[in-house]
Amino acid sequence: MDTATSPTRPPQATPRDWIALAVIALPCLVYAMDLTVLNLAVPHLALDLAPSASQLLWIIDIYGFMVAGTLMLMGTLGDRVGRRKLLLIGAAAFACASVLAAMARSAEQLILARALLGIAGATLAPSTLSLIRNIFLDQRQRTFAIGVWIACFSSGATLGPLVGGVILTYFAWGAVFLAAVPVMIGLLIAGPLLLPEFRDENAGRLDIVSAVQSIVASLALIYGMKRTAESGFGWEAVAAIALGLAVGALFIGRQKRLADPMIDLGLFRHPGLGAALAINVTAMLGAMGIFVFISQYLQLVLGMSPMEAGLWTAPSGVCFAIGSMATPQLVRRWRPVDVLSCGLVLASLGFLLLTRLGESQSLPVLMGAILMMCLGLSPVGTITTDLMMRIAPAERAGAASAISETSFEFGGALGIAVLGSLVAASYRVAMADVPLPGIPPEILAPARRTLDAAAIAADKLPEALAAPLREAAHAAFAHALDLAALACVGATLLALIIARTRLSRS
Repeated sequence: MDTATSPTRPPQATPRDWIALAVIALPCLVYAMDLTVLNLAVPHLALDLAPSASQLLWIIDIYGFMVAGTLMLMGTLGDRVGRRKLLLIGAAAFACASVLAAMARSAEQLILARALLGIAGATLAPSTLSLIRNIFLDQRQRTFAIGVWIACFSSGATLGPLVGGVILTYFAWGAVFLAAVPVMIGLLIAGPLLLPEFRDENAGRLDIVSAVQSIVASLALIYGMKRTAESGFGWEAVAAIALGLAVGALFIGRQKRLADPMIDLGLFRHPGLGAALAINVTAMLGAMGIFVFISQYLQLVLGMSPMEAGLWTAPSGVCFAIGSMATPQLVRRWRPVDVLSCGLVLASLGFLLLTRLGESQSLPVLMGAILMMCLGLSPVGTITTDLMMRIAPAERAGAASAISETSFEFGGALGIAVLGSLVAASYRVAMADVPLPGIPPEILAPARRTLDAAAIAADKLPEALAAPLREAAHAAFAHALDLAALACVGATLLALIIARTRLSRS
């Protein structure tokens, strides 16, 4: 009997399959970059578009939330119409939306373009991951392929600031979006030639109502958090949070009644699936959220250029890639839960080290913290994603990968929103009581709300007035960064507790 097709050894991947992996991994890196590529461009677009503090946060994180809100719809759609077809449609839409974002001339236009980018990006992740599930049938090869996929996702998100820094050195901020266009065009050319098509022939109908419910619930909850951070816990924030919770409950109830639900609740019968999703959300909350403020710290506090700041954050992407690629080898020698636990402990120590940055303003401290955080968090995606792909049947690979990727995207976007709200509120409170006489109120008011506005204001003032403003703003931001790092410590320790209590037998 041919051992390649025996029940004890699934068919092995061919050279064409490995080339296909490269084709689907590259756009994954690019769309992940869009989560963070604006980190270094924030001071530039703030000067050009003059967004409010709330608009600035929406510009940064609307992409991630639209991805998270529509991923499950796109995963289910890919199972029905074909995963390769949806991937190619998404690539074309992503390229067009990138051009629109580059041409934006107001904060509202950029928010809209980023939202369209998020919807287009949502077609890419479940399509690529479900294609990996169908192409690589051998468990070891699939784990390695998932490691490559995670490495591209993680390194793409962390390399975004470096790419943005290089582009901003030579071009205007809108050019950071155009880097994705050639990659998507290449996918449109190579995809039909190299990628196989997979679909569920017995798939049921799509449910648009569920998709709308998931988006409304996500955006309402985050809007409530933003309003709380910007203006305090008022009636508008309470109403938004209540709306989000109510619509979320309706969404879950609808999934229980539908014959063809957007989320297959039957998958959650496995005890490890819910734990894997919770670990993804809590781990990514810190990984994605903190780098927004590290980039701002490097530029606005230490005075680095975008290129310099990008170079200092580049090792984070390398660490994520190395850790993700090494994880399949590590789990062959040790239990996955033990590898995951050691990584989360290391990441917690890295976040804790970051709290010392405000006192020392030391780049070695910052780099040590970044290396510990990224190496520690890198095994998370490979281990949890591989677990979910083993749980899901092949015909539901698209929906399962969408659930997995939703947890990553939601955790990353939630990190940007929650930590952004925490930093904004802490900065605002710290600056409110600082006496800064002599500065005109129309300049001082925005400077008390955001570090970006304080930097812009300081450039317009005489040095005698600018120096105390910079000192106060830097101190307030350093304190806010400490609080954000401590929040990341708490989230990472929560992920560790979940791993040790819920994944020990998975």
